[in-house]
Amino acid sequence: MASPDPQKLPIAVVCIGMAGSGKTTFMQRINSHLHTLHHASPSTTAPPYVLNLDPAVRSVPFESNIDIRDSVNYKEVMKQYNLGPNGGILTSLNLFSTKVDQVMGILEKRCLPQPTAQQQQPAEPQLLPSHILLDTPGQIEVFVWSASGSILLSSLASSFPTVLAYIIDTPRTLENTSTFMSNMLYAISILYKTKLPMILVFNKTDVKDESEAVEWMRDFESFQAALRQDEVREGEGGCGGGYMGSLLNSMSLVLEEFYNHLSVVGVSSMTGAGVEEFFVAVEAKREEFEKDYRPELEKRRKDAEQQREQVREKEVSRMMKDMNVSSKAKGTGMYAKPKREEPETVSEAEEMDDEEEEEASGLVEPDDEEEDGSDGRETFDDGLKTRYQQALNTGDGGGGGVGKAADYIMRSQR
Repeated sequence: MASPDPQKLPIAVVCIGMAGSGKTTFMQRINSHLHTLHHASPSTTAPPYVLNLDPAVRSVPFESNIDIRDSVNYKEVMKQYNLGPNGGILTSLNLFSTKVDQVMGILEKRCLPQPTAQQQQPAEPQLLPSHILLDTPGQIEVFVWSASGSILLSSLASSFPTVLAYIIDTPRTLENTSTFMSNMLYAISILYKTKLPMILVFNKTDVKDESEAVEWMRDFESFQAALRQDEVREGEGGCGGGYMGSLLNSMSLVLEEFYNHLSVVGVSSMTGAGVEEFFVAVEAKREEFEKDYRPELEKRRKDAEQQREQVREKEVSRMMKDMNVSSKAKGTGMYAKPKREEPETVSEAEEMDDEEEEEASGLVEPDDEEEDGSDGRETFDDGLKTRYQQALNTGDGGGGGVGKAADYIMRSQR
């Protein structure tokens, strides 16, 4: 199947955030927004494809196409493995990640263009979802730092443009500068862990406006003024003085470049304010994914394929070497000995048995050298015959010559 146009691929939005930040409510709001667009123009816009990856949630205010609770029973996992709540969530995600190939197969079948069976007639344009929405557990470290979370994210990003929506509780974050900095450090750690485009979503703007947080990010002096106010309000032991104050100052300087390349959106999940701006930021992150992440993904694929090829070549070489050694030891293959002709008589069989015994013992009869074309036997016989004749001819021609020959023979046998 030909690869579809990347610009027409549905984009996956993964909602991540601290417990209580309003992820599920935010999911319900953006899901409702996309469904509203679908009802307004059903012929051009398809509803989103929704996944729920929180195994411990009792109920969700949206209808999900794929729900982890349909595959894994969270309470049964806790009971069978004798785990607590966090361990149960982690183990449930690990069990679900073993079926990631099935999940990706469903997503690709539902969200990617499929070849038509009839090629003669022009096929009608397939109406595919424009967005894939994923809700994650409130225990953010369980999804981001576990192996199952990495498997799910990498599998998703290998087929679809993927964006992380980091949900922040705005009223809680703006209580003091230390809470704000903790959220920012968590965001940057997730960004560099996953290497995926990220959008900071300041939620609950109906309670507290996000402008103050955005000002702290963009203006270093504004953050310094907030630090001094915290020092006055909480005293020397507060977050604005001493070691904590110098740490926050240093972190704000370090994260300045990080802030400049980060998309920030204020959203109210209750009223729906800022949802359209969020989807504008999502489309901008789609371009960033295609420009930055996809080439890196292809590079990692090629490196992995080269490593597998090198390992494969080493294994083949090792196998061939082992086969040669085994063939030499067993006398098979290229080291196989020529087959002997079958004996026709008993005497021939006895002679062949004698030859095999001599070869096994390392002894070779002189007659065997004649087979190699050598004349060692003939030279030895001629020399012995010459010396014997010389011994017989020694003397005065009478019997004394024979006696001297006998003496020569006796001396030679000593």
